[in-house]
Amino acid sequence: MTETYRSEIEIAAPQATVFAFLTDPDKILRWMGTKATVEPYPGGIYLLSMNDTQTARGQFTEVIPVHRLAYSFGWEGHENVPPGSGLIEIDLVEKDGGTLVRFTHGGLPDEQERASHEKGWNHYLRRLAVAAAGGDPGPDRPVDA
Repeated sequence: MTETYRSEIEIAAPQATVFAFLTDPDKILRWMGTKATVEPYPGGIYLLSMNDTQTARGQFTEVIPVHRLAYSFGWEGHENVPPGSGLIEIDLVEKDGGTLVRFTHGGLPDEQERASHEKGWNHYLRRLAVAAAGGDPGPDRPVDA
């Protein structure tokens, strides 16, 4: 049995802006990672280097512009969460002039990995909210797992 992390966050920006911060490599790097290659179409690559030693890799499975993204996810060189082992699903819902982000990371192998990814995603979703709303989230700091 696998574990799933779910979260919701409201962002003071329209869906199109939030979508761009999830699919445009330059915008992604404003809130997460050091290098990004993103091909936001079914079958396209998701590749994000967090630093010199951690790289997330996946493949887009669903892309509905300004509404939904889904892609496989995992870490290169990570036995417990290898590339393709998880599924990220992001739904963007218009709410009060902003966007409600519904985020799900499924396929995590155990509670320890779910808790570790929860800590990381909570950190990065907060940074996304600041950046997409036009703010500066500041320099990224490593998240202790």
